[in-house]
Order: sequence, then C-alpha cells, then structure tokens
Amino acid sequence: MILAAGCQHAASAASAPEAAVQTPTAQTTPAPFATPPVLPGTPDVATLVAKVRPSVVNITTVQQVRVPHNDFGFPGGFGELFPFFNQAPGHHGPGQHPGFGGGEGDEVMKQQALGSGFIVDGQGHVVTNAHVVSEADVVKVKLSDDREFRAKVVGKDERLDVAVLQLQSAPGDLPVAALGASEATRVGEYVVAIGNPFGLGNTVTMGIVSAKGRSIGAGPYDDFIQTDASINPGNSGGPLFNLRGQVVGINTAINPQGKGIGFAIPIDAVKDVLPELVASGHVARGRVGVVIQPMDEDLAKALGMERARGALVEEVEPASPAEAAGIKAGDVILAVDGQEVPRSEELPRMIARHAPGSHVKLSVFHEHQRRDVDVSLIALKDEHESEGQAPPGPSTGSAERSTVLGIGVGEQDGHVVVERVKPDGPAEGKLHPGDVIDEVNRQPVHGANDLAAKLRAPPADRPVLLRVRRGGQARYVAIEPGERK
Repeated sequence: MILAAGCQHAASAASAPEAAVQTPTAQTTPAPFATPPVLPGTPDVATLVAKVRPSVVNITTVQQVRVPHNDFGFPGGFGELFPFFNQAPGHHGPGQHPGFGGGEGDEVMKQQALGSGFIVDGQGHVVTNAHVVSEADVVKVKLSDDREFRAKVVGKDERLDVAVLQLQSAPGDLPVAALGASEATRVGEYVVAIGNPFGLGNTVTMGIVSAKGRSIGAGPYDDFIQTDASINPGNSGGPLFNLRGQVVGINTAINPQGKGIGFAIPIDAVKDVLPELVASGHVARGRVGVVIQPMDEDLAKALGMERARGALVEEVEPASPAEAAGIKAGDVILAVDGQEVPRSEELPRMIARHAPGSHVKLSVFHEHQRRDVDVSLIALKDEHESEGQAPPGPSTGSAERSTVLGIGVGEQDGHVVVERVKPDGPAEGKLHPGDVIDEVNRQPVHGANDLAAKLRAPPADRPVLLRVRRGGQARYVAIEPGERK
C-alpha cells in the first residue's frame, strides 16, 4: 500500500476569510526579478506522520551481565559510587577498576538497551538493526498505541546490520509499513525519521537526503544513505520514510563529530535479504575468493588503463573460484554479469547478491586486455580468520638507497624491506618503513640490487607499480618516480 502525502497550498487572498476587500485603484506592478516558486506549497508532514507512525515500534532489550564484587562488598567497584574511578587508563568496563573485585561471588545484573523498528507484515515480523538485539536475553516491542509484546529474534545479518523479530501472540490488526525503493530516492528529497531516541518514543524528525552511497567503514557492504534528519541513540533500527509514506532506509549510525549527519541502510538491500532471514534465520552469500583494493589514477596509468575504475585484485585465495577462473593478483575486475563496477567497494555487494553455487561472468582487465571469465561462487564464510604475518624484524645485509623512489631498503630472509622513506620524496605517504616489496611492474623482486635494476628499467612513461606487503596484507601501490639513474 502506498500512502500518498499531499501538499498544503497557501490560500488565495480572495478565499481567505480574514482577507480585507480591496478596491482596485491601479494596476499592481510586479516587483523586479520576482519569479514564481519552483514548487508550490510545503510538505504535509503531519498527515504523513499520522498515517505511518503506527507501524513504528520501540524496542527494549534486556541482557544479563556479570558484575564483580569488590573487596568492600559493593557490586561493580568504586565506579558505581565514584565515577571518576572509571577515568583510569586501560580497558575496564563500567564500574570496574584494576585491583578490585572479580572472582567468586560475582553478581548477575540486568542491563537494558533501547532501539527502534518497524512492522513489515501482518504476521508480526519487525525489522531493526542487528546491533540493537545483539546478545539480548529478552526483547520487548512496544507499539505506538502502548500495546507491548515479547519478541524473539528469528534472523540476523550482522554484515548488513539487519535483524528480524517475531512478535509473540501477534494480533491480526497490526499496522504495516510500506517498503519503497532506495535506488529511486534522490539526493535532496525530503525524508522523515521516526524512532525512540533516548527512550523518547514516537519522536519525529525531518530532513533531506544529503548523499547516497556513503562508505563509513561500518562493514563490508557499506552503502549508506546520508541524511540531516536528526538521529540519536535509540533511533537505531527505525525507519526513514519518504513523502509517499514508504520506508527507504533503516536509521543506523550517526557521526559523533558532526551535528545533523546520520546514516541509513538502503531499504533495497534489506528487501534482498528479508525473505531469507524470515525463512532460515541467516543469509547465504556467494564469494569469489579475492582481496581487492580501490583504484586511483596512478594505479590505472601504471596498469595501462585509460581511467580509474573497477576493483584491483590484491591477492587470490588458493583453491578459490577466482584461482580456478585464472584471475591473478594485479588484475582489475571491471564488471559482474555485464554491470560495470564503478568503485571497488561496489564489488562485494554485487557478488553478495548471488547465492553460493551460482555462476557469474566477470569482466577482467588482464595484461592490457579485457576478457570475460565464468566463475562458480562458493559460500561466504561466517567469520574471517586473519592470515596476517608478523612484521619483519630488523633487516640484514647492506642497505641500498633507491633515488628513483626516495626510499632506503634492506634485505631480510631474501625479502626487500623498506627501511627509510625520504620526506617529500616520491614514495612519501605511499610506502612506510617495514613494508615488504614483492614485485615491480608485475615482476618478482629478488633482493635490493634486483629492485634497483628493475626501477632503472623501462617503461619510463608511467608510474612504477609495486606489490607491497604490510602487516601480512598485500596491496598495490603506484608511484610516479623521481630522477632515474
């Protein structure tokens, strides 16, 4: 059901009951530069809110936590009585201070958290953020008419930060929110956020869509709608409505350094996973088996591309679909099933839309040519295990300075290790001491002397392309060299 929100137009002077009757004495001259408004009237937000607010719910979660007693018998230590004790450095939870409490006799206390959500069907399913109900022992849902229900978590997708609840003993007269299309939502559109900030339920704020496609480092599928509608703690999981009364996003995050900057998960991404969460409680996604990094103009030039686009492959997982398809480190994935990959962060989302076992066609830029490869996806792991490598120790052997890149290098266990980076040199900000240089222009490096030789070799008309390992993770770096020796 689409809820229409009309516009309230200003009444004309003739129709307004309090308007004075004027006798025309002379023709009124329009003010200079006066033009009619682009859009007449203002949004009728009050009517919109009255129709959609019943579908918005307040969520309260209860979690049991163990709080240690201190030597004086107070649960939680001095921090409960004297908050300044919690300002000590170190990682101590609320009411905990090093040297006090812990051990036998810990007291179990209940901890409450607040959030928001919205009803999506007549069976009593509620959508919210996964972090709202994470580790909750009890979940309570309160409707706008003050009816309250227990709820159970039937599905969670922590990568997308979405959860689905099921109201216990749900009645048959539940108000349901209409789901819109976030892809069709335009920057500058009015939006309305409704939620439970600071426990103040049924709070309404209004703003506009400030931007789309925001990546804020919250997860692998960052693609947030940015809005200036006021969002505060407790709004998490609540709906972001357009003026047609449709949910276009789930309010999820705020920028604590910026006033009026909030972020919402696009509803299109939620609609993709909602049936699977209700049916099975989790989402099965496919993966290719590559580690990628963003492209920039220097990397594109070094690889022989006309412009920066796609996702650069840093590493290929052994025995992965990518390896079976012949994808190599240094290749650039340009498209998935004919749909271009404009930025590297788009690729994980595009692949994740496909189930394990499905086939996709990847367009890959390899050795200055574009080619298509067929890839059969495998299941995305539930948890990512770090395969990091300990930072290299002090290098051995004589250090040799590369004047081309402005770095000093040494050798350790046959690897070339960056020891110094010249301030204001070509590599400043791109290489760091401790980096291990594995390749130069797609060729392996065998020692410091080999690195120097390869840096003097052509091509001289584009940046030097290095494959570098830092903290156990490989990545590509393109550097415009200085004077060649």
